[in-house]
Amino acid sequence: MITEFTPIASLIGGALIGLAAVVLMLTLGRVMGATGILAGAIFPSGSGDRGWRIALLLGMLSGPWLFKLISGAFPVIDVPMSPLMITVGGLIVGIGVTLGSGCTSGHGVCGLARISRRSLIAVLSFMFSTAVTVYVIRHVLGIG
Repeated sequence: MITEFTPIASLIGGALIGLAAVVLMLTLGRVMGATGILAGAIFPSGSGDRGWRIALLLGMLSGPWLFKLISGAFPVIDVPMSPLMITVGGLIVGIGVTLGSGCTSGHGVCGLARISRRSLIAVLSFMFSTAVTVYVIRHVLGIG
């Protein structure tokens, strides 16, 4: 399996995510965890903050269209898994997000920046689990 390594694009993308998290915290005092934003848009708590959540989600969804506008083509995304495996993976991630009280973006980008011990433990758990999963899939099962 060939792994794409795009340091410049990754650096720019990471900086933009960090900037968006800082702006959201400074303007609305909210943490930018993608799963919490999605959940609050679908199941509003009545606090009147559904609008910014929907705007942020629309901004996320507009990324490929903006890329196409600039480059003339949609970004190429090759996921070497079946739709069933992608669905199962999504369900597993959803369970993990619920059990972990947040997702990688909330804990990793925002929680660590706020020096949250809970987020540090969550991020270490994410990284450990990812390393074990990649090892088992690639070296034990020989997939990929």
